[in-house]
Amino acid sequence: MRITIDPGSAVAPYEQVRMRIIELVGSGDLLVGTRLPTVRALADQLSIAPNTVARAYRELESAGVIETRGRNGSFIRARSDSATQRAQRLTVSHVAALRALGVDDAAIASMLRTALDTD
Repeated sequence: MRITIDPGSAVAPYEQVRMRIIELVGSGDLLVGTRLPTVRALADQLSIAPNTVARAYRELESAGVIETRGRNGSFIRARSDSATQRAQRLTVSHVAALRALGVDDAAIASMLRTALDTD
């Protein structure tokens, strides 16, 4: 699994990890059932704090990208074809892209409200 962190990026390291895992899943480089490195192992590999990786994993789990099986580790989760879950993944992806461009959360929320109000 190829993940790198750009320390000079305006994007937080946990967000870089999260976005990269989503990219790897989307490209098919990480298949359903693939076991992810442990939090500590990935943190050591990337020279970042374990809490940073743990946050990325928590957010990926909340988005339904991975599932954590206690001491057995974290795995890429099977995608459901439900429209709601696809919409959630798209929203997460678009927000991540906007953050990567340096757009702050308040501006993103404003953009979403404007989009919702547009017919």
